[in-house]
Amino acid sequence: MTGLDVRLAAAVRVGDAAEVRALIEAGADPDAAGADGLPVLCAAVEAFAHEVAEALVEGGADPHRRLPDGTTPLLRAVGSGSPATVSAVNHGVLRLPREQRERLLATARHWYEAGTEAELRRRTGARGPARTGRVQDGEHLHVETVTLGGRTVRAGHGAVLTELEQELRILTPVEELVARAVRHTDDHVDWSASCWALACRRSPETWSQVVAFHRHPSPAHRAFVVGFLGYGVMQAGLSTHPRWYERERGRLLASWARTETDGGVLAGLLALMSREEVPGAPAIVLRQAGHPDPRVRREVPALFDPPWTGGAAAALRVLAGDPEPAVRAAAAHALGRPEVWSGEDRELLVSLFGDPDPQVRSTASYAVASGRDRSPAATEALFGLLAADEQVLRLNGAFGLALRDDPRTPEAYGRVGPRGREHEHDHRWDGLWRWSMRNEPDTP
Repeated sequence: MTGLDVRLAAAVRVGDAAEVRALIEAGADPDAAGADGLPVLCAAVEAFAHEVAEALVEGGADPHRRLPDGTTPLLRAVGSGSPATVSAVNHGVLRLPREQRERLLATARHWYEAGTEAELRRRTGARGPARTGRVQDGEHLHVETVTLGGRTVRAGHGAVLTELEQELRILTPVEELVARAVRHTDDHVDWSASCWALACRRSPETWSQVVAFHRHPSPAHRAFVVGFLGYGVMQAGLSTHPRWYERERGRLLASWARTETDGGVLAGLLALMSREEVPGAPAIVLRQAGHPDPRVRREVPALFDPPWTGGAAAALRVLAGDPEPAVRAAAAHALGRPEVWSGEDRELLVSLFGDPDPQVRSTASYAVASGRDRSPAATEALFGLLAADEQVLRLNGAFGLALRDDPRTPEAYGRVGPRGREHEHDHRWDGLWRWSMRNEPDTP
């Protein structure tokens, strides 16, 4: 091994993907062997270091290289149960010989059907309890881990199987994909893989088969349909019948929201309705403003379009005093949307500046700061925020004064305090500069 190869192996061990790319560009062998004599790609797979594995494969490492035990790095990734790792090394699988493709599928299916812990126990011969946990796999999703006999495997074989089938052009039955998903929540790799695979199919027939589950007695099945409908842009974009999808989705949401009994599912439906043109939506939503489940009430404010009249205005004001902080915050956000407020709405929002919950305080103060209300009462309420203990409230106050070209803006920003890294790209900090350009254009 060259010195570059030794450094590459070290970078793989510590999970430094940027260093791996740099070393390969400098001439390191992407198929260099590690301390165990195996290609360093195997070490990345074993560590679930998908970014490192991706860098190695993109740099020329062979994921289909036959290893002494008859496996390949890709086959090991499939067994690892990490969809992110499989995706990182899954290059050219469609061009593999049939025997190798079938082995990949069989391995994923065996792990999935046997169960991760049971299969790991069979392979290691270990006795005693397994150690389990939950980790992030990729950027946004999660999966369980099982450690037994000195070996750790992730329980994402359902997602691995689904993604392999999709890449190999295998049309898995809708019922099977739904069954893989509903054992988990919507942030699980298996759930997401099934939803994505079905959303990518370009037929009204598939769409109809999936949405038929909205009548299923299990809330988990109905929740999956909500998630599937959330991929509406994908469905319409890939379909040759985009208007059909939009029309049918709107009809389904309108009828379903009237009858759904599970709070979590109904909250998901209302969240979808806030992004859709749904027939009869105002009346549907108004009926949910007093729903016993706070998850439902939290979604209601976003569905009221200003200017509010009658029941919508009254419901919003009631929701602003809801026992649940998340509901109050949603109501405060909605109350900040109109271009012109009534004095009652302003007073309500200002009263929320002193709410017990920090998210409600922040949302209400930003709603007033960024809103169109230029009344002296709103301006003085914003100035009063400069005495708050929380920096975010002081920042909202200063930002609101800047938008109103208040001469106290420089003083206000001086009282906000130092700009932390968490606010590095926060537009509110630009308020003083913009105020200066408008009011002191000749200032150097």
